[in-house]
Amino acid sequence: MLSLRGVHAYYGHIHALKGIDLEVGEKEIVCLLGGNGAGKSTTLQSILGLVKVPQGEVSAFGRSLAAVPTARIVAMGIALVPEGRHIFPDLTVDENLSMGAYVQPDRRAQQEDREYVFSIFPRLRERLRQAGGTLSGGEQQMLAIGRALMSRPRLLMMDEPSMGLAPVVREEIFRTIVLISQRGTSILLVEQDAPLALAVAHRGYVMETGRIVLTGSSAQLAANPAVAKAYLGHA
Repeated sequence: MLSLRGVHAYYGHIHALKGIDLEVGEKEIVCLLGGNGAGKSTTLQSILGLVKVPQGEVSAFGRSLAAVPTARIVAMGIALVPEGRHIFPDLTVDENLSMGAYVQPDRRAQQEDREYVFSIFPRLRERLRQAGGTLSGGEQQMLAIGRALMSRPRLLMMDEPSMGLAPVVREEIFRTIVLISQRGTSILLVEQDAPLALAVAHRGYVMETGRIVLTGSSAQLAANPAVAKAYLGHA
């Protein structure tokens, strides 16, 4: 579904990604762990073409994404739930969902997608005419995920979906991530809450200062002493 090979990226003179190799398979949940500034968000932005890749190769569904515009990448089937949600606060829940469906002109298909979103987030149906900015943090995260799902992604990228949420809401969001995966959507999950991420992911990567330093199954990473000490809160 997704392959990065030797990917480098820069912010001016700052070398943000230093030869990233990463893969996501069909129906997989793959987590990307690392501290602040490790390059996790930059990796997602590079996949979408928001950050240029002067060296290396990004491909999805067997096709190179080099020189493909971001809007076209989304239309191909890759969607991002950004860090901080970034919903449209002055638009209603319904209008936010419509913004996510801009690549899908078929009104019947849009309605089917809405019903799918409401089936996993019933509260969004209850808030349909409410402005996005008046929702709780958890509801805004649900809306951000729902908006991304409206584009019918084959690959869903999620950047820190648990950030700023109460524990019970975090657990609800991660149960939903599993449901989305079970429906057939591949997921690339950037997350600082390593225990939650490793509990739902099939495989994972650990990033430090723009490099992948560890990779393995979730069980292997959870059992790794360095991961346990740095990300799981115990020695």
